Amino acid sequence: MSEQRRYIGVAERRARLGVGQRLAVTARAATPEEVGASLVALHGTDPATVFLGVGARLVDASKTVAELERALYEDGTLVRMHGMRHTVFVFPTELVAVVHASTGIAFAARQRASLIKNMAKAGAPDAEWLAEVETSALAALARRGQATAAELARDEPRLREQYVYAAGKSYEGVHTVSSQLLRVLGVEGRVVRGRPLGSWTSTQFRWAIAPPYPELPVAGAQAELVRRWLAACGPATEADLKWWTGWKVTEVRAALTAVGAVAVSVDEGVGYVLADSVEPVGAGEPWAALLPALDPTAMGWQDRDWYCAPKARPALFDRSGNIGPTVWWNGRIVGGWAQRPDGELVWRLLDTEGVGQEARAAIETEAARLTAWLAPTRVTPRFRTPLERELASG
Repeated sequence: MSEQRRYIGVAERRARLGVGQRLAVTARAATPEEVGASLVALHGTDPATVFLGVGARLVDASKTVAELERALYEDGTLVRMHGMRHTVFVFPTELVAVVHASTGIAFAARQRASLIKNMAKAGAPDAEWLAEVETSALAALARRGQATAAELARDEPRLREQYVYAAGKSYEGVHTVSSQLLRVLGVEGRVVRGRPLGSWTSTQFRWAIAPPYPELPVAGAQAELVRRWLAACGPATEADLKWWTGWKVTEVRAALTAVGAVAVSVDEGVGYVLADSVEPVGAGEPWAALLPALDPTAMGWQDRDWYCAPKARPALFDRSGNIGPTVWWNGRIVGGWAQRPDGELVWRLLDTEGVGQEARAAIETEAARLTAWLAPTRVTPRFRTPLERELASG
């Protein structure tokens, strides 16, 4: 007779989320490095998300910008690079090799082959020419330390060459060699995003040579990534892991076995936790949070019913599945927020079940906390959602 799995219900999952994701007040971190280590990966597609997400989890949010810029651009303890699902994230630097081996190598090979194929179709120069440009561009980047694509093109003018992609198709477009080549070098783990032009909300990034890292066995790297992710997000299902990593289900299962993950029961079916996380977790102090668009907690699982009511989703997500700014109460999404052009921060509840005066007061406190450290900065999400647009327009 098989041993009965322990059931981890919604209330306990929400309690674990508050601690594991550094959102409960007592679980807040002192440094961006602590946040990065706990969350494994911070969404970096929208630069502001990284800063807002870290600020929501720091004891002293007023230090967010200075401390995160230190970690990213001075100490190099955090790095912005391509990772899971071909997306840009910010990772602890010690995870660069793990991410590259577990998710980057296979995708990078496909990306390079695709670039060469598309250039050939367009009658652009061949792979040998591209290799020459690549070598020259990397040498220029090493000399400069950090540079934009435009700055690199001053040193290597062939980066400005253009070719027509998908000629005759509805999605036909003109691509510049620099933009496509730098993307390939990024997914290959050879270059990373550096300090942006302008403020911390800027999307105009410089590029830099990637920090040195060892080559790791793929299976071992996948096991390490799953171990870290389950520590932050367990319990989670195979479907959650497959979605988050972008791997094949066979790779997910092999990694779960390698880390000795323990099967438990969750409302969706079978979930997994690390062996040292099986014991029950009690409810802590209630907490509120205002998280940015694309925050790693809001985007952390494929099945989100246990923390986001289906009725709230049409207002919070865009058509591509990107989530906007969210308001949280005690482990679940209860609404959304936005910043208006004059700097006023406004929010609205979408799921009021169990949201009483205590919750509203806590949300107001977090809104005031965020307003204070944003000060004159204005933040507009890169991918705008229905509720965020409505609230921002006043």
